[in-house]
Amino acid sequence: MTQVPHITLNDGVEIPQLGFGVFLVPPGETKASVAEALRVGYRHVDTARIYDNEREVGEAIAESGVPREELFVTTKVWNADQGRDATLAAFDASLDRLGLDTLDLYLVHWPTPARDRYVDTFQALVELRDSGRVRSVGVSNFQVPHLQRVIDETGVVPSVNQVELHPNLTQEPLRAFHAEHGIATEAWSPLARGGLLEDPVVGKIAAAHGRTAAQVILRWHLQLGNVVIPKSVTPSRIAENADVFGFALSDDDVAALSALDSDGRIGPHPDEFNGG
Repeated sequence: MTQVPHITLNDGVEIPQLGFGVFLVPPGETKASVAEALRVGYRHVDTARIYDNEREVGEAIAESGVPREELFVTTKVWNADQGRDATLAAFDASLDRLGLDTLDLYLVHWPTPARDRYVDTFQALVELRDSGRVRSVGVSNFQVPHLQRVIDETGVVPSVNQVELHPNLTQEPLRAFHAEHGIATEAWSPLARGGLLEDPVVGKIAAAHGRTAAQVILRWHLQLGNVVIPKSVTPSRIAENADVFGFALSDDDVAALSALDSDGRIGPHPDEFNGG
């Protein structure tokens, strides 16, 4: 696997631009999938408490033989655990399941505005960072008003906002806010859960480059500057998704993929989702 480029976050921490996600990977398949990802060269793994597979991620890491300092591990505090004290306890529990002494990135999973605890929750993350237990802190699924409120009330700019992002949902206004404030954009569901793999525009670009549809979409993310975390349980696809550094899309290719934007959100809207 070609050396993955890193992005320097606003706190100076470096994050590999390509990672391996385990959302919707059943616990029984997680350990083998993460082990395969680490074997082929991924060094960035993204999980969350609600995925119920932190323990299996940790086991794969422990048995991989990869030095801890080479790995970048992310997890997230779930909605039901928001609030300062509950967040601190949730962090301890996640770290225990992962079998790690420190975490690289901790995220507030959703703003859940009806709970109105996301500012206190993020402040707890800042405490954890300042104590040295986590290197970097950010958020996930936050909209511009959520981000602005966190910045205004804590004085800390999140290092990352991980959001649903793919050519059908390009999130341009949100990405512009990120760029203005030095927040890294991280894309979940980068392939629209496979929904873009049969798109004729994607297929035409893929044929022109002799690449797969998935590789073309992931390359689009990378050239936009996104951090991207594809997931798979299939070894051939895990390797395929990592093989995205030996070619480049033209400006016209990038524009054509971006033009597929249709506000095609797959997951819930952050303003409305308060589950968990």
